[in-house]
Amino acid sequence: MDKKLYITDENGVEKEMEILLTFEPDDSTKKYVLYYDPEVEDGDVFASIYDDEGHLFPIETQEEWDMVEEVLNAFNEDEEDEE
Repeated sequence: MDKKLYITDENGVEKEMEILLTFEPDDSTKKYVLYYDPEVEDGDVFASIYDDEGHLFPIETQEEWDMVEEVLNAFNEDEEDEE
């Protein structure tokens, strides 16, 4: 699997991002991707919904953001346990 994706920022500049993880909740038809800018140390993790063609869509509900945050926290805990 390609671990990179490309986004266009607000200035129209294309940026290469690194995929942290993707997931599909059991109770949803949506697929989510968490990604970050590898050039920014301790930078933010971004999240979007994606489709089969790789198009990104914004997460719009607080319920979805809460679920994404839970998944990210679980991922971070697993990473810490492996160290």
